[in-house]
Amino acid sequence: MLDKFPFDNTGEGIRRLLEQIGGENCKAVLESTGNLWLRIYEALEGHGVEVKLANPYTTKAISSARIKTDRLSARILAHLLRADLIVECYVAPPETRRVNALLRQRASLVRMRTMVKNRVHSLLDRYGYRPRWRDAFGVQGMRWLKGLEMEPVDRCILDTHLRHVECLNAEIGFLDSWIASQAIESEDAKLLMTMTGIDHYGAMLIACETGDIRRFPSPKHFVSWIGLCPSLHQSGSSTHMGRMKKDSNRRVRWMLVQAARSASRTDPRMRALYRRVASRRGDAKAVIRVANKMTTIIWQMLTKRQPYHQVKEELYRSKLKRMARIAG
Repeated sequence: MLDKFPFDNTGEGIRRLLEQIGGENCKAVLESTGNLWLRIYEALEGHGVEVKLANPYTTKAISSARIKTDRLSARILAHLLRADLIVECYVAPPETRRVNALLRQRASLVRMRTMVKNRVHSLLDRYGYRPRWRDAFGVQGMRWLKGLEMEPVDRCILDTHLRHVECLNAEIGFLDSWIASQAIESEDAKLLMTMTGIDHYGAMLIACETGDIRRFPSPKHFVSWIGLCPSLHQSGSSTHMGRMKKDSNRRVRWMLVQAARSASRTDPRMRALYRRVASRRGDAKAVIRVANKMTTIIWQMLTKRQPYHQVKEELYRSKLKRMARIAG
């Protein structure tokens, strides 16, 4: 070891790091921890340093250590890099990372809106109110909610929740417009929209999270990365199929499960598969099986640059018109 020194994850600390290491014929490795790595990664990359992002799930020398400190972890990573034993995480290009940030921001706002809506429903249950509309937060539903009679404190709480929902709706609408404008320019997104159950947001999420489809040599690798296959434990003649993999892309898996539910109702091929599996193993496993099948088809679509062969032309044109309207 030539040298070791601590530095802060700040502009001044990163400048000190770059001055110390130089940059010629230099390699670096970072551990993927939240988004703390991104600032250092971009600085090193811009400085001409070859950077690798280590997958924490497969860095067993660190994750299984009884004593774990930042100094010890850095030393182990340096030794693994020198031996060329780093299992790398995929790092998307800068433009894709920026689009991903907004896609994840929208997902965060939707979760927040769902939480607020659940609180409104909890308040309605206290008074025994039941909305007459399927969407209690549509135009008519909001008008009905604003006119309900409640105790002053509960009325104040409900009004706060409703204003929060309206604010979140506006912010989500703004992001939807931006995402739709990006989807119009994305050939991958328009290709994915030919599949039943995937709109412009889902297509952009899958395309941006996936990145270059060529990094998955087969559909099985793609399915495994998304986490739509069970874990496998095999020893001798004993084989045990466990739960779904945890080290997977949860965002894409969630999106494909939602798409699978829609396709199970409207796509004849997926509906037949759903009914066949559901009759033996139940609804939940049937939906996962449909999502697994859709993932395999998506790999073929993106690899061969071909649309879904059972595309509904009228539905596809409707998706494109809606995307253009939202973007406009």
